[in-house]
Amino acid sequence: MNIDLSVVIRTTEALITGFLGILPRLAVGLLVFGIFYLLARTVRSGVRQYALRRGGDRALELAIGRLAQSAILLLGLLFAAVAAFPSFTPADLVSTLGLGGVAIGFAFKDIFQNFLAGILILVTRPYRVGDQIVYKEYEGAVEDIQTRATYI
Repeated sequence: MNIDLSVVIRTTEALITGFLGILPRLAVGLLVFGIFYLLARTVRSGVRQYALRRGGDRALELAIGRLAQSAILLLGLLFAAVAAFPSFTPADLVSTLGLGGVAIGFAFKDIFQNFLAGILILVTRPYRVGDQIVYKEYEGAVEDIQTRATYI
């Protein structure tokens, strides 16, 4: 039985050559993402320091800090993807998500509603930790207020 390994060797050489050609762009992409990661951590820390100086609500500053950090990281991921793969554009991502994005949106609708309701509770402060709440036959004291839940 004769086995011709030349096709396997040529394919392997082409893969290695292609990977080595992409490697500098991947390094640049990782560097760009690293810069955005450090920026996101700095912004989150800055929000925390600002809230502590202002005497703000700890849960609210955590939520705003996390939102800012997540937004910067997402933006950094898009910049890194464009740096690593020049043919990639964010418009390609949006068009790829298409109908799937709508389905994901409907699937997470309740989670997003609860999250936004939690943010509104933290911002408007209709009640605070320690307040007594009575709803129908339920009664309790507020123990903790977070972005997605209020513990009674």
